[in-house]
Amino acid sequence: MRVIYNEQMADLAHQLGEMAGLAGSAMDRATQSLLQADLTLAEQVISEYDRIAELIHDGEEKAFALLALQSPVAGDLRQVVSTIQIVGDVNRMGALALHVAKVARRRHPNHALPEAVNGYFAEMGRIAVSMGATAREVLETRDPERAAQLNVDDEAMDDLHRHLFTLLMDRNWQHGVAAAVDVTLLGRYYERFADHAVEIGRRVIFLVTGALPPDADAVQ
Repeated sequence: MRVIYNEQMADLAHQLGEMAGLAGSAMDRATQSLLQADLTLAEQVISEYDRIAELIHDGEEKAFALLALQSPVAGDLRQVVSTIQIVGDVNRMGALALHVAKVARRRHPNHALPEAVNGYFAEMGRIAVSMGATAREVLETRDPERAAQLNVDDEAMDDLHRHLFTLLMDRNWQHGVAAAVDVTLLGRYYERFADHAVEIGRRVIFLVTGALPPDADAVQ
């Protein structure tokens, strides 16, 4: 039974990594669709989200089956519960990439972003995609030091988000209310994507060490 449990957990860890990788790839394409007003890329993200949702559902079922059938205790219980929570974080990452693509599609053939903020979102997209790749890596390697790096990367995302908000509040903003609303929502999507990647890192650290980073705040 122990061998079977370990095999099932290893398979689930690999699946979680695949899911995080798909979420990161989705955010990459969503960002390009946003910056280039590329409807084809936006539609790809939207249609391929079904694959992420399918993996999410399957991952949840496997995790709950382990909880119900293997009756894990102590460290094993921590592992299964952390896995269930990680599934939720990856699900939100995929959904946030989907939201970005839907904004790009809604504004097509126009650009959703004023040219003045393109640089912000290009960099926020780069950071988000990098964090998605790191989340995949730590889910597969269970490396707590690499997991802690996600929190450092998130600081750059938070800094960009703060600067973007300052730009929106400037009295010289000349791009209208609709653009301001889109930029506000999109900035929030990228920030939350990064937050969920950080949360994955926190959960991996907890899974390996049994303790959460002391100064980390969980996302909702």
